[in-house]
Amino acid sequence: MTIERVVRPAGPYSLALSTRHASSATRRVRDGTLTTAVLAGGRVELAAARQLVDGRIVLRAESDEGVERLRFALAIDADHSEFLRRFARDPLIGKATREFRGKRVLRLPSVAHALLRAFCGQLIESRRARQLEHRIVRATCPRVAGSDLNAPPTTATFASMAPMRLRALGLHARRAAALVRICRSMELERLHDVPTDVVAARLVRERGVGPWTVGVVCLEGLGRPEYGLVGDLSLVKLMSDLRGRWVESHETAELLEPYGEWAGLAGVYLLPGPSRADRPPAFFRNAPARS
Repeated sequence: MTIERVVRPAGPYSLALSTRHASSATRRVRDGTLTTAVLAGGRVELAAARQLVDGRIVLRAESDEGVERLRFALAIDADHSEFLRRFARDPLIGKATREFRGKRVLRLPSVAHALLRAFCGQLIESRRARQLEHRIVRATCPRVAGSDLNAPPTTATFASMAPMRLRALGLHARRAAALVRICRSMELERLHDVPTDVVAARLVRERGVGPWTVGVVCLEGLGRPEYGLVGDLSLVKLMSDLRGRWVESHETAELLEPYGEWAGLAGVYLLPGPSRADRPPAFFRNAPARS
């Protein structure tokens, strides 16, 4: 049985902007339709979404819970109108809020998937990081019946795995050990019920986890726009441009601080911001690893 609902997003929303570069081992975007694996009621099912010309979103899934999980993944109810109004004239993101006003941050199907993405992303080069993430999910998660997509990794996926398996797939030994250790110490989905500051404090106690990793988990795993991607290489490059010197990753917290409870979303809007084409080549060398 397939359940279909047509919903109107809260505030400005563009599925096309939000799903740009969104394809992964668990979801794909084709001809304007996002198809994704979701976790619903302890089982994996396929769900899909497309946007009508009047702005409404057509959601399809195999169960009511699947529809709700899809709704969360698409951030349909995460109205960011206040963010757009407050920072419309901001010197750094004002232009981006007008050009990309319908853009939202998609959430991954599981918090474990977001944590995996974060550890892979510490490689710095985004293309290599996505390739590594794709390879690990393909190798460790079963295919969804009738699809070329994989089921999302869960806490149990990595808790039951030897770090050496992840190392053999290409994840650095320390990151593999940290991923397995965290998944063995807590059920990551329960973080949905925990305040953001408590989530951050708990995760940064782990070796190999820093503000950037927490930011990925909060944004893409929990849907929390208030925690920014402190230390993101793009933000380091932008701030280095503004300061006229190479800045340390922790200094990017100053860049995000003025955006308050919207720091996470502001960081995303900063990424497609002012052109960086005229940056001195030195700014792209010797970049520190993220954590």
